[in-house]
Amino acid sequence: MVKNNMKYTFPKVDLHLHLDGSFRPSTIWELVQKQGVEMPADTLEGYEAWMEKCSRSGSVNEYLKMFAAPLQVMQDRESLIRVTSELIEDLAKLGLAYAEIRFAPQLHTEKGLSQREAIEAVLEGRRIGLENNPEIKIGIICCMMCVGTEDLNWDANMETAKITHEYLDKGVVCIDLAGAEGFVPLSNFAPLFKTAADLGTPAICHAGDSQDWHTVKDAIDMGAVRIGHGHHIYENPELSRYAADHNIALEICPTSNVHCCTRESYAMHPAWNLYSIGVPVTINTDNMTMSRVTLDDEYDHCLNEMGFEYEDLILMNMNSVKYSFMKEEDKKELLDKLQKCLEEISE
Repeated sequence: MVKNNMKYTFPKVDLHLHLDGSFRPSTIWELVQKQGVEMPADTLEGYEAWMEKCSRSGSVNEYLKMFAAPLQVMQDRESLIRVTSELIEDLAKLGLAYAEIRFAPQLHTEKGLSQREAIEAVLEGRRIGLENNPEIKIGIICCMMCVGTEDLNWDANMETAKITHEYLDKGVVCIDLAGAEGFVPLSNFAPLFKTAADLGTPAICHAGDSQDWHTVKDAIDMGAVRIGHGHHIYENPELSRYAADHNIALEICPTSNVHCCTRESYAMHPAWNLYSIGVPVTINTDNMTMSRVTLDDEYDHCLNEMGFEYEDLILMNMNSVKYSFMKEEDKKELLDKLQKCLEEISE
């Protein structure tokens, strides 16, 4: 998975990165063999080819099939620790200075783990990953899930909303709502966000990806301080201006948007248009393994197909730092480094 391409030598930040979509295929293959999980291929090479086919099929349903195997094997403490620590090692090798890795604790309880135990396993993987790779810093995001009507997993989501705050000073940085958009109005999940807010837990939200700008407005109204994807906000100039004026950052994931058909192509993506009017745009990978993409790949698309200049990449990483949940002293250090990089290319 790792492509050690270091042509983008400024500090890189990924704010939108899913644990169950950003694993080492060889690790998942090893775990499925040990656990006897049925796979869509007979070899590791075949599994990787199958993922490549799914990611480029033009079908969201085909894309989502790729999550089955990793989720099936990431149901015990040891597997969660391993996958998390390996991802941090891979991110460090790719030259990232900071990343926020998100996962849904409720999706890892099928074999007896509690949500609390799942969080603690991921945090242990984070501890090991950081110990072995001190050059990178990592925050963990706990996701609630939209899996249909809000009542289907309300209790599990409320549990996530209630326990996430307990780990805010231990490596967890915020709560998120992920999953499929459009089954019910996003506003139906508002009580979960209120619970998080009452407990003092920062919240972000997936919105405006497969559905239109109304979901972004709902997410903002529910208190989300950052939006996962959110690119369909562009269809509403007034809301776009609101995001610019009120510092609502968007976690743009270009390749994922193209693969999941929420945007027709990189060239047709409105990220630059939003950026040009002052919306705090950030560039991220979403699912590194499933989309076969690194941040460097995304930057290539930004420069070659999406209208950005090299300077914009640095400025968008500055956005990522500003709207991240890292400690203020770490933000200052990274912003100073990025500012120096900006000055060097202007000389």
